Amino acid sequence: MTTTAHDLPPGWSVRQPAAQDVAALTALVARHHVVTRGSTSVDEAAVALEVTGYASWTRRQLLVTNGEEAVRGWCRVHDRAAGRTVVDLTVDPTDPDADRVAAHLFAWAQETALVVAAQRGLPGTQLDSGRHVDDDHQGRWLAAAGYTKVRTWLQMTRPVTAAEGAPGALPGPREGVTVRRVATHDTGLPVAGDLQTVHQMLEESFADHFNSYRESFPEFVQRLREDPGHRWDHWWIAEVEADGLTLPGGAIVSSVLSADPSDTEGSYVDYIGVHRRARGRGIAKALLHTVIRDAAQRGRNRVNLEVDADSPTGADGLYVSMGWHTAYRTESWHRDVQVAEA
Repeated sequence: MTTTAHDLPPGWSVRQPAAQDVAALTALVARHHVVTRGSTSVDEAAVALEVTGYASWTRRQLLVTNGEEAVRGWCRVHDRAAGRTVVDLTVDPTDPDADRVAAHLFAWAQETALVVAAQRGLPGTQLDSGRHVDDDHQGRWLAAAGYTKVRTWLQMTRPVTAAEGAPGALPGPREGVTVRRVATHDTGLPVAGDLQTVHQMLEESFADHFNSYRESFPEFVQRLREDPGHRWDHWWIAEVEADGLTLPGGAIVSSVLSADPSDTEGSYVDYIGVHRRARGRGIAKALLHTVIRDAAQRGRNRVNLEVDADSPTGADGLYVSMGWHTAYRTESWHRDVQVAEA
């Protein structure tokens, strides 16, 4: 359905995106990245997954077009978990009408998020959006929409060499610690019990972290599967021996990064968590070395991850000591809204 909006220029329209919009949306995201970051590596397949693939199942979307049907803005409202709504907005900052487009889409996002919250039987939700630290336009739009900056994140990268895939090139786990890949059935699908273990390890590991909240197992699995880089064989569990028992002590979930300008893929650490009972046994290093080794064996050239710049645990220090450096910074901006505000 296409409708006009009174707060947009005359002749402009809003509608849900469709398959035929993927190329234009990919170009829009690329322009936004070039202006704010100086480069882009947007993957058209990832955009298609959001627009019409299974990543669209948990998202409501709207795009703005001008009188010639040229795409001017795109907003995604992701129902991530009960009381948590991610708002992704993409507008070309060089567009002379960018401020009006952003304001319209942020207003629509809030209304849509509150509808979803009401359908869940919730009194409200937290709107979670963000920006690259150098994107002054996005910061202005977020502030105008009532969001507040709450956290800074370090986007870190570590080069990987082919030699690191050789046996013994990287340290192995300490005595009493083993790291194994999530088990799979003959069909290649993962064993449900192992996926539940990964979920449990991450939920309990992050319980005392910034803005922690409970995400159900089905929500967790569905969200990770929505990533175009998702692979079941990129999930690992660390196990520890304690009092004659073998217990899960941590987990790591990684995925495939799109090829860089050298046409080489990388790996990405989506989540790493160490259970309280297993801390101090080198599990984080063992899990990270596992991902590095795996990336090297697959011919990849880097492992990227995100870490809280304000983490009280000083996690970035561990990553720096293992060869990671900060490529750029991003910010989380939040706004709490109530259904009564609709």
